[in-house]
Amino acid sequence: MANLKEIRNRISSVSSTMQITSAMKMVSAAKLKKAQDAITAMRPYSEKLTQLLQDLSASIEGDVAGKYSEERAVNNVLIVAVTSNRGLCGAFNSNVVKETNQLVQNKYAGKKVDFLTIGKKGNDILRKSGTVIQNDSAVFDNLTYENTAEIAEYLMQLFADGKYDRIEVVYNQFKNAATQIVMTEQFLPIVSEQSESNATADYIFEPSKEEIILELIPRMLKTQLFKSVRDSFAAEHGARMTAMHKATDNATDLRNQLKLTYNKARQAAITNEILEIVGGAEALNG
Repeated sequence: MANLKEIRNRISSVSSTMQITSAMKMVSAAKLKKAQDAITAMRPYSEKLTQLLQDLSASIEGDVAGKYSEERAVNNVLIVAVTSNRGLCGAFNSNVVKETNQLVQNKYAGKKVDFLTIGKKGNDILRKSGTVIQNDSAVFDNLTYENTAEIAEYLMQLFADGKYDRIEVVYNQFKNAATQIVMTEQFLPIVSEQSESNATADYIFEPSKEEIILELIPRMLKTQLFKSVRDSFAAEHGARMTAMHKATDNATDLRNQLKLTYNKARQAAITNEILEIVGGAEALNG
């Protein structure tokens, strides 16, 4: 059994760790509220914009989306992996890396696959197993539409120039504070889906449908990427809050066990001292 000083040191160490994890939990909870409000407010706009574009595309004959909807033989693939800049958030980052590696090994086996990383954690891992053409971790320092729009424009240019035949985005979708869903979405080429609800609706368009679609496509792509990064940002704080909550609970249990062990050891030491005193007194009397 460890001596009393060692147990006291461990209790002090665990208590300090518990205070740190509890503070990190509170910080993540505060940031989560703001991030959750932002992604909740943005989703309806993003979904409506996508639906509007699909309805317009379905009502027009021919390929209007042009270079951004061109289906090519898939030889070169770019995967955009959205992770975080910091750790201590459970399996948040490892789930994205795992899903990315599964895409490389299964869906795109035998293809040339490169990575564009948003987040330091994903960049540190994926650059060991493949080629990272660009790391945009700084976007989380000032997460705005303008900053993510620059990344989206870069991706659109890569596809338009024919450097990549398909671009996928892998990220964690925020469901609630305890649940994050790993999502894989095709960014380019644009997936055309016809909507049955508005397929027969008759609208008057000004300007023409073609001009509206060409204007909406870049905006939709930028919004889609911004939504993915926003989702990941909210999911990160949810995952960290949950992880720190569990760590605080575990540290509390460990501290209680150490205190019980300390009390038992202290009681045993006191009992031994009493026995020695009684034994010495009896020896003197004898």
